[in-house]
Amino acid sequence: MSKLSAFFVGLLFGLGLLLSGMTDPGKVQGFLDLAGAWDPSLAFVMGGAIGVGLLPFGLAARRTRTYLGEAMRLPKAKEIDRRLVLGSLTFGVGWGLAGFCPGPGLVSMASGQVKGLVFVVAMVVGMLVFEWAERPGAPQGPRTHP
Repeated sequence: MSKLSAFFVGLLFGLGLLLSGMTDPGKVQGFLDLAGAWDPSLAFVMGGAIGVGLLPFGLAARRTRTYLGEAMRLPKAKEIDRRLVLGSLTFGVGWGLAGFCPGPGLVSMASGQVKGLVFVVAMVVGMLVFEWAERPGAPQGPRTHP
């Protein structure tokens, strides 16, 4: 049952991304172009997503199990460290340059857009490089925590 519900939730999410224009890199880049032809419409999409998510996340924080009976797994980290900041900056720069983040990139790829495919391939390569760099025995730079 959980795989079926995950499929339908993902399908609904993908349709929302398509309808909101989040799969159009030009629209995303227009939103990020504060000094030029700024398009504020995605601010309403993000504001709506935050508004819709506040109640469910508030309720989820009080639960130990999901409605389907699985263990509730919410993030526990509360620290803002160097890795989080650098990762956020990398994500933001990638989003600004490509006009995609992971969800819209996957939806764009699935809808046949070549730009979406290129983005997803680059994203997967980035994930593999990260996994390689994080494996035991890999050369490590300075860290803020173990």
